[in-house]
Amino acid sequence: MTKHLLHDLDRLKKEVLAMGAMVEDAINKAIASLVNRDTDLAREVLEGDDAIDARELEVEDTCLKMLALHQPVAGDLRVIIAVLKVNNDLERMGDHAQNIAERVLFLATHDPIDVDLDFARMVETVRRMVAQSLDALVNQDPLLARKVCAQDDEVDELQRHMFEVLQSLMSRDSATIERAVQVLSVSRHLERIADSATNVAEDIVFMVEGDVIRHRQDDPTRASLLRARESFR
Repeated sequence: MTKHLLHDLDRLKKEVLAMGAMVEDAINKAIASLVNRDTDLAREVLEGDDAIDARELEVEDTCLKMLALHQPVAGDLRVIIAVLKVNNDLERMGDHAQNIAERVLFLATHDPIDVDLDFARMVETVRRMVAQSLDALVNQDPLLARKVCAQDDEVDELQRHMFEVLQSLMSRDSATIERAVQVLSVSRHLERIADSATNVAEDIVFMVEGDVIRHRQDDPTRASLLRARESFR
């Protein structure tokens, strides 16, 4: 590895980590605005989306310039490819945070629907997955990344349960339909944030180990973590 490539790789990692910090902040604000019915905080999320989009373009431009200038191979090439993919997933997380904030502007000005939804568990799981995926990125930790992947099924199950509960509510009480649809949209965007965090985690495994685990159901680490999770229920 040349000195110039090493320098540019270090700079690239700092850029994508800065992007991750911006996105994590947007997600945390979107979640807080949802929990606290805070329209001012929701508007902060909406106003910050352009900065995330601009940073995503900067990271992508840096990656493309490095590919053209250095023509990296092996591990160095994996890092740049992984950063390109992580960068895209982070931008999508920012978009989902924005979409949640938009729903908050509606929900905060209407009465809450009286229905039993485990939003707290879903929110906490999604927040943890995002934080852990970024920690795994900072530390290039494939084991932590695999733990993130193992949590995705839990969020999927929570989202499916919410859909069933809200669908039942709307069929019983037509007056709740508009609010229930907005709540369902929030849960869907939270689930998609979890999907993107999982994508980031899978890309970290590829970056560090060169192992492609996306779409694989036979990953032994993932299977063991899922079994451990079930044992605590």
